Amino acid sequence: MRHNLKGRKLGRTTAHREAMLNNMVTSLFEHERIKTTLPKSKELRRTAERLITIAKRGDLHSRRIVARRVRNNEVLKKLFDNIGPRYANRNGGYTRIIKLNNRFGDRAPMSIIELVE
Repeated sequence: MRHNLKGRKLGRTTAHREAMLNNMVTSLFEHERIKTTLPKSKELRRTAERLITIAKRGDLHSRRIVARRVRNNEVLKKLFDNIGPRYANRNGGYTRIIKLNNRFGDRAPMSIIELVE
């Protein structure tokens, strides 16, 4: 049984999965839209929305919490100066997943994940 097991393993070790999600969330905040597989985008949505919610507070402690995941200082500054205040009056639902066709090489379901305006 699968009680209390949250998240997807995505066929990776824990360290690889966490590093991949950190890189993907940094790219999402930098470009505000990325193309990836559907399971990865669903996992990325969980991480990104939590980080945006923390960034909305805007204090030093929240900046340090988010800096554990987002290692690029320019992207971190963009998150706290632009993205966080943009969603100040919104309670969740900061990202949108758009399903695309399957990838040609391995028929993996593809999607675009983007920040909602």
